[in-house]
Amino acid sequence: MLTSAGMHRVGPVAGAVLGLALLAPTGAGAETLSVVGSWSSLPLYQQYEAPFWTEHLPAASNGTIDVQMTTFNQMGVSGGDVYRLLGDGVFDVGMTVADYTVGDAPELEGLDVPLIATDAASARAAVDAARPMVEDIMRDRFNAKLLAIAPYPPQIVFCKPAVAGLADLQGLKIRGSGRMTTKLMDALGAEGVNVGFSEVPGALQRGVIDCAITGSGSGYSAGWHEVSTHVMPLPLGGWDPVVTAMNLDRWTTLPAETQELILSEIAEAFEAPAWDSAAASLEIDLACLTGSGDCPLGAPAGMTLVEASEADAETARRILVEIVLPDWAERAGEAWKTRWNDSVGQVTGVSIP
Repeated sequence: MLTSAGMHRVGPVAGAVLGLALLAPTGAGAETLSVVGSWSSLPLYQQYEAPFWTEHLPAASNGTIDVQMTTFNQMGVSGGDVYRLLGDGVFDVGMTVADYTVGDAPELEGLDVPLIATDAASARAAVDAARPMVEDIMRDRFNAKLLAIAPYPPQIVFCKPAVAGLADLQGLKIRGSGRMTTKLMDALGAEGVNVGFSEVPGALQRGVIDCAITGSGSGYSAGWHEVSTHVMPLPLGGWDPVVTAMNLDRWTTLPAETQELILSEIAEAFEAPAWDSAAASLEIDLACLTGSGDCPLGAPAGMTLVEASEADAETARRILVEIVLPDWAERAGEAWKTRWNDSVGQVTGVSIP
């Protein structure tokens, strides 16, 4: 719901969203929702977010829900501002990578921890365990109702120089996919660098950074293989979950049956297929990145695949438990450490000391 306070705060952004909502006619009595999706160029938006909001939900509601949709990058808004603007009521529904917003809510980092999930099933189990925490964070920090949590593919390492394992990352400048990942890079002897996703290809090409971490499919879709040579599929950056939420004031105006419809449909028609896709994506993405198999996504690249050794995995995991997670717990606070240990820690077998 657009509020005068929200429009005053962001000016042209709020005006753009209002204009979007006013351009298209809606059915009589329909609930019109202004929705802001994640990166417009990536498969999560193209294959799941946009079809769900603009096609599936209006149809499932028999026309009682109408959606006007754009994405934060099409609006020229930083991904880290999405929940703040959502809480102000600048739009009704927003989605972005949770790690983008941890400056406002450091406790939200606990949703996406590197290395604790090496497959989609264990990643979803960890996310499901964290869901009650995310519910509280979205409500208390951002005046928002949690609707869904969906993954990107596992966050892996793309490097321009030749690397053969974790030891070769020492001394390199590496773009992390979140604060925990950057801390992990620092502890491995690399230099964690903060570079925006869309700026990575140019930074790799110019030598501003040596390596960068993102989802396997995201890296392929964004052409990172054109400016890097080696890919390491150890999930050093977690799964970069995207959280979808609705402004809480707007949510409370919806009839109970509409709320129930949105929650049931988004779980079955958006979350479930997005997770199913993530389960199969890494193998397909690596085939596309390396040219080692059929690539249904486009022209195959010729990157060198670097399989991490068991010793590499053990080293990274030790650093995670001894350095990265305690650092997060200190910033988030003892209460969040306890909640994480009692939920995500229980299903992953990882405990913050």
